[in-house]
Amino acid sequence: MRKRKGNFGILSNFDHFVPGIPDLVILCIWLLLGVLIANVVALVPTLLLRGTGLSGTDVVMMVSYPLMFIPAMIYASVRSRNNESFEKGYRLNNSHFAPLGGALCAVLAIVATLSLNFLADFFISLLPPMPENLKAALNGITQGNFVMNLICVAVFAPLFEEWLCRGMVLRGLLKHKSKKGKSIRPVWAIVISAVFFAVIHANPWQAIAAFMLGCLFGYLYWKTGSLYLTMLLHSVNNFTALILSNIPALKDMESWTDVLGSTTFAIVCCACALLAILCIRQFRKIQPTEETGSFDEVPALFD
Repeated sequence: MRKRKGNFGILSNFDHFVPGIPDLVILCIWLLLGVLIANVVALVPTLLLRGTGLSGTDVVMMVSYPLMFIPAMIYASVRSRNNESFEKGYRLNNSHFAPLGGALCAVLAIVATLSLNFLADFFISLLPPMPENLKAALNGITQGNFVMNLICVAVFAPLFEEWLCRGMVLRGLLKHKSKKGKSIRPVWAIVISAVFFAVIHANPWQAIAAFMLGCLFGYLYWKTGSLYLTMLLHSVNNFTALILSNIPALKDMESWTDVLGSTTFAIVCCACALLAILCIRQFRKIQPTEETGSFDEVPALFD
């Protein structure tokens, strides 16, 4: 008898696709194809707006950014649809917050996210200065039309990147088993997914923070199974960065040391590290439903 799916919404379209290593490679190929298509399509608004006095950067981002992920999402959705009749799946989004509760988890995770993001600035400051062309490109993303930038960095980026990096890559790695039946240890699955998250940012100045936050988001996803939680954290982090980049006094800031001074910066970094550790330790109270993470099984439509 046909069973009714219990998890409604867009994310449920991917429940029955739990990619193994070969599937993840194919998914990356579809992502690269999406990047190529997005770059070609991005030429259209750029050419149409030439000579109008309007900046095409914001329009290009609004169009091209979601388009990068569409081919990979279509592929994953089709694979899930093909599997759902006779293969069980694992929900992309779950809600295992006990005993802390969802609200407290969100507050603790937000504090840890912002603390790690500040702490990442210390490691970024050890790198050579960012090239001017890259700096100009990033400024174009954060200092153009505020509403369009807000949608791109605080809505699109959390939605698509968390779907890919946590929902597909990390969930796939956690549930992957070799031919001998061995699973990847959760810590390595989290680190690998964080490295992937860092690599797709395509430059070391963003990759450092992306790796640190990717480890945090991965740990929380393994603990709670909640993709909504990691999307929230990603959104809060990007929204905070967008707001700070539009404050006139901070626009030309290379590092927080330029604002706080080296001594104060070091003290704040230590405080952020301590605060992040204290918040993250609270999640030890949440026990994953399985060693491979807190992911609810979704039965096949036909058993």
